[in-house]
Amino acid sequence: MANTSSAKKATRQMIRRTEINKARRSRIKSEVRAVEEAIKAGDQTKALAALAAAEPILVRNAQKGIMHKKTASRKVSRLAHRVKAMSA
Repeated sequence: MANTSSAKKATRQMIRRTEINKARRSRIKSEVRAVEEAIKAGDQTKALAALAAAEPILVRNAQKGIMHKKTASRKVSRLAHRVKAMSA
């Protein structure tokens, strides 16, 4: 248990940030899932729209430290490659 007031405040901040980060991680998963479902359905226009929505969310979360920058870049790259392969 925290004894000092600064430690108590740090605990409160940590709990608040954890909740925010959980919501952001959940949103990332939802957006990536939307792209993957559109790819699976074979709908390229829907996949492109979902990718356009997912990419900035992935990049923004990487900037905020929710995920590593290279992890976000890799996810975007792989999704873009799969969407592009649909037209071929």
